[in-house]
Amino acid sequence: MEKKSKPAQRTRSPDGSARDRVDSVDPYGFQRSKDFDYELYEELMSEYLVVLTRRTIKWSKLLKGKRRVQKNVKLKRYVRKGIPNEHRALIWMASSGGQDQLEKNPGYYQSLLGAQHDPKLVETICTDLNRTFPDNVAFRKTANPCMQKALYNVLLAYGNHNPNVGYCQGMNFVAGYLLIITKDEEKSFWLMDALLGRILPDYYSPAMMGLKTDQEVLGELVKVKIPGVWQTMMDHNVMWSLVVSRWFICLYIDVLPVETVLRIWDCLFYEGSKILFRVALTLIQHQQALLQQAQSLPDVCQNFKQITQGPFVEECHTFMQKIFTEPRSLSIATLSKLRATCRSRISAEEH
Repeated sequence: MEKKSKPAQRTRSPDGSARDRVDSVDPYGFQRSKDFDYELYEELMSEYLVVLTRRTIKWSKLLKGKRRVQKNVKLKRYVRKGIPNEHRALIWMASSGGQDQLEKNPGYYQSLLGAQHDPKLVETICTDLNRTFPDNVAFRKTANPCMQKALYNVLLAYGNHNPNVGYCQGMNFVAGYLLIITKDEEKSFWLMDALLGRILPDYYSPAMMGLKTDQEVLGELVKVKIPGVWQTMMDHNVMWSLVVSRWFICLYIDVLPVETVLRIWDCLFYEGSKILFRVALTLIQHQQALLQQAQSLPDVCQNFKQITQGPFVEECHTFMQKIFTEPRSLSIATLSKLRATCRSRISAEEH
């Protein structure tokens, strides 16, 4: 078992000098917001860096410079405790099957870029390029190199690869995050293929049946595990899609802090879509008292926004430990059963 470091004593710096010590742009290129709490961040990072350093040493011993890894119990345990950023692309590619696909299809990505392009696809992608991470310095037109070109290529290639999906809003943010981590178009493309094709099928298809189904599945899980919140939703006649659709379609991007999102993605690529439910249930369970205070539909929406902010989600290491304990058991069999029920219900309502 990994020893847990004791939380450092929280002491606020009276002179506000943390702002001078902490860069206004985070390690992933995101400009920190005007109301960013530099003191709290410095305190959290002083604790988290100890964890990161320890994990990096363990990962280096595990990998020993290898470029290939096999899934096993030990690797799963390591993934849950966080992948150091320098190893993320390697582990995501290996655990998702993206590496296998890349090796089986040499030159395929370039052939997609060289293919005839649907003008409507091109136009739709171009419309969203400037809207993708305007707060990230690498995605600004003035950046050199500008990530917008790589983003365009990945989205265009994916649209040609999977014409049934083409391009759908939300995919730009997913591709953008993949590029930030891999710094490689072809790897980002194959990770998109793994996410959209195998891990989250039908999330981005025109009917979005996978997305609609999983939102309803979450509702069913809350009904059983956190009945008080489910009752609040019923009392105010709030549909789950109103409060959690961004959680699922953006895979928590722009919902939770960057470092927390990346830790979630570590597990998502390794363990699949049940991770999205574990995160959602933990957020709801942890703040169920606040959610149950809602007196109206706007209150419910505001409280759901509030539960994705603050120290609980900023402390990503503790948060990730919680997602595997607080919601208790969540088997693939349970999810499959609920998905079948919810899918039938949605189909019946739509026809």
